[in-house]
Amino acid sequence: MSEELATGPKESPPAPRAGPREVWKKGGRLLSVLLAVNVLLLACTLISGGAFNKVAVYDTDVFALLTTMMLLAALWILFYLLRTVRCPDAVPYRDAHAGPIWLRGGLVLFGICTLVMDVFKTGYYSSFFECQSAIKILHPLTQAVFVIIQTYFLWVSAKDCIHIHLDLTRCGLMFTLTTNLAIWMAAVVDESVHQAYSHSSSHSNASHSRPAPDPKRMGSRVGGDCPCNTVVCQVFQQGYFYLYPFNIEYSLFASTMLYVMWKNVGRLLASSTHEHGHSPSWVSLFQETFFAGPVLGLVLLMLGLAVFIIYGVQVSGEGGHTQQALVIYYSFNIVCLGLMTLVSLSGSVIYRFDRRAMDHHKNPTRTLDVALLMGAALGQYAISYYSIVAVVVGMPRDMLGALSLAHALLMIAQHTFQNAFIIESLHRGPPGAELHGLPPREPCLTFANLDALHTLPACPATPRWADPSQTGPQEAMAIILAPRGHWRRRYLKDISLFLLLCNIILWIMPAFGARPHFSNKVEVDFYGYSLWAAIVNICLPFGIFYRMHAVSSLLEVYVLS
Repeated sequence: MSEELATGPKESPPAPRAGPREVWKKGGRLLSVLLAVNVLLLACTLISGGAFNKVAVYDTDVFALLTTMMLLAALWILFYLLRTVRCPDAVPYRDAHAGPIWLRGGLVLFGICTLVMDVFKTGYYSSFFECQSAIKILHPLTQAVFVIIQTYFLWVSAKDCIHIHLDLTRCGLMFTLTTNLAIWMAAVVDESVHQAYSHSSSHSNASHSRPAPDPKRMGSRVGGDCPCNTVVCQVFQQGYFYLYPFNIEYSLFASTMLYVMWKNVGRLLASSTHEHGHSPSWVSLFQETFFAGPVLGLVLLMLGLAVFIIYGVQVSGEGGHTQQALVIYYSFNIVCLGLMTLVSLSGSVIYRFDRRAMDHHKNPTRTLDVALLMGAALGQYAISYYSIVAVVVGMPRDMLGALSLAHALLMIAQHTFQNAFIIESLHRGPPGAELHGLPPREPCLTFANLDALHTLPACPATPRWADPSQTGPQEAMAIILAPRGHWRRRYLKDISLFLLLCNIILWIMPAFGARPHFSNKVEVDFYGYSLWAAIVNICLPFGIFYRMHAVSSLLEVYVLS
């Protein structure tokens, strides 16, 4: 017993200094969460109040709050960067799973688009500077500075496991995360109000009754009483509305990375685990596939873009073409969702024959990915179930009703099977992480004497030997792994690429204005415009985020396959 106690600290060097910090870890996290909840509730109050009619909260109040939050978050980020540079021991560990290159690359891409949006927004409000509040110009300029600082911060510090100023760091990270969520909510509200106003304007003669947005209220959100009659002003106005989806995704990407950093504050990693990561060479990244998945995915991507353009042109034009546009839109989505469901199900079946070990190590990034996939899918689940009830109970005996029902059912099935495939893939070990203790299930798993290895039958693989000390001086476990080009791995790579491309087109359509939920009168007539608009405007942003987060997860699945 004394020997075990004596050798304990030597096996785990960081243990002595983990004691006092682990005692206060939950308290520090609770303090930062309470701060975030209060700030987020304040932001929700102002943002939601500014979205409704007859509420004396206007966009200047929202802009003032967001500008203040972004300035405070930017100042804290600069403090963090300065402290970590001046204190070499501030970050003793780095989490190799946090902030993968494709996530940081997506953050940079969406950040650049957000900067372009800020330029358009600044130009739009500068077109009538004389009759506008200065905060409307200061807000996009502040956001541009905040995006630059935060993107650099997350690029260089996303993997940090910081060990100084623990409580202050937790509060700072959670406040910055809350700032991004507030920006996301403001962008979603503006985009939803803009879509509702555009839909009400283009369908003012519709048969069903619905309350039109207050023109004065809409005017307060897009420039007040100041006219926007010049061509340049209108280009700026339309430009920044079309760039809102990138700003929305940037805020969500940043929020996920900040949450992982928050979980890693004060985290202790063993030397054998914190250096492990997934860093495949770019030369072999797009090799070892059958090319069927990427080709079919690209075909659906191009076809989806064509369908999206046709849908947008016909819906915004004469009312007689709306039904034709909806039939084309629903037909494409039904085919795409059906193929994605079958492919995801086949991927899960392949895993039944895969003997890679399950990875049960603590991984905050993977835990967050799973939670976001399951949580974000609830938005699309809700819309689908509301559509199913409207079609079944309302009993519309027409083609649009049947297509809407099939679309809703396939949407539920596709989310379910895709989540199952992604989550199981993320919990699999990397290639080569085989189960050594299991009995052989293939002829290539052989228990042999080392001296008689030359008598083994030829196998198209490379042998890997277990520790000889565990089996004797002349014996070892020869585990002949499946080659890198094994058909199962090729097929899994094809599946991940196909699902990735399909999720991209299913993100583009709703993110850039495709709203069949309002053009199709089934749900509107059943629930009424006000209730159905609330359901869609609350749930659809989560469905849009699900698609982009699924793209990030599927890229990691492709690398791990």
